[in-house]
Amino acid sequence: MRDHDTAPHRPGRRLTTKETAELLGVKPETVYAYVSRGLLSSTREPGGRASTFEAGEVEALARRNRREAAGRPGTGGELSVRTRITLIEQDRYYYRGVDAVELATRHSYEEVAEWLWTGRPAPGATFTAPGGTVEVARRAVAALSEHASPVDRLRVAAVAAAAEDPLRFDLSEEAVLHTARTLIPTLVAALPPVRHDHQDDGSLARRLWGRLTGRPADDASLRVLDTALALLADHDLAASTLAVRVAASARAHAYAAVSAGLGVLEGPLHGAAGGLAHRMLLDVLDQGTAVPVIAEELRAGRRVPGLGHRLYTAEDPRARVLFALLEEVPRAESALLAARDIVATTARHAPLHANVDLALAVFTASCGMPATAAETIFAVARTAGWIAHALEEYGERPLRMRPSGHYVGPRPPRPLPE
Repeated sequence: MRDHDTAPHRPGRRLTTKETAELLGVKPETVYAYVSRGLLSSTREPGGRASTFEAGEVEALARRNRREAAGRPGTGGELSVRTRITLIEQDRYYYRGVDAVELATRHSYEEVAEWLWTGRPAPGATFTAPGGTVEVARRAVAALSEHASPVDRLRVAAVAAAAEDPLRFDLSEEAVLHTARTLIPTLVAALPPVRHDHQDDGSLARRLWGRLTGRPADDASLRVLDTALALLADHDLAASTLAVRVAASARAHAYAAVSAGLGVLEGPLHGAAGGLAHRMLLDVLDQGTAVPVIAEELRAGRRVPGLGHRLYTAEDPRARVLFALLEEVPRAESALLAARDIVATTARHAPLHANVDLALAVFTASCGMPATAAETIFAVARTAGWIAHALEEYGERPLRMRPSGHYVGPRPPRPLPE
């Protein structure tokens, strides 16, 4: 949020063990292990048993851990995958070498998706879903329980669309691109509409709008949604994207690869953060202040949703763009103020910045959308990136995504169990 960014740390600022663990993404026990190994220095407060840590030193270790976690081919680090799709460095990210933020603010989601897939400009790109496929996908989704999650519906729609495509096993670039351009609009069209006068033409953002809220669309809000879709289209090798590449490495077709990504996205540590931030934001709006809400989160030992990101030391660039656009949406004013209150209140405890989940929460809460809307937006948007990664993986050696297990169980031979 442009006018209330928090500095990474104040000079002399010291962090508690809990704050340090949260910033490093580890357990408190690991923090003490870092101290014993000389990676961190601690100071015990006079008259107390608790230790504190210098914020700058903790942030330096966090950056080092991120670099090491990225790994490099042949260095023995974690799995590293060659890719030409997305680069994240120095608190910015790029789609095929182009600043992703600039691309998303100047081009539609469809145009950005085409850039991810082909590396070529596609002015005025539109996606069209085959009528027969949409009808089959809608019937399959309609058969689900009313309690089905958005990801449940999207996965079923993807499976139904695959069953209708006899050419789904053709992994040529042309065939996969055709699948991409029809699957994404099919996923959107298969979702049950909230508005009776919903539109199944126009931009993908406009078609998706009527499936997220009963309120009429306005240009400013549609621009936020379209930009959010473009910003979220890819983000390097997130867990769901890695699952897609593993499936593509085994030469699963594009529908199956997308289904693999959706399966991982449903995990609470990946796709659910936007919904958690949405509910927290509503609590802050209801109580009129973030203080008791944040206090309850911290008391329960939970991380405050919508804050912090392991790949960015400052504010998530996706959040920064969306907050700026949301300032042009009059009905978003109260939610924006609540979000600023959340950031400012939490800054008293830990130097965490807003991430894209908090920005999505402001958007979904102010537009009368359910808490699950952020997950829907995320899943639809990320499908473009998943297909880009599947396309790239099809050009690699088959089954290269096959790490070796490090067996740590009892050594054989052992007697047969009785």
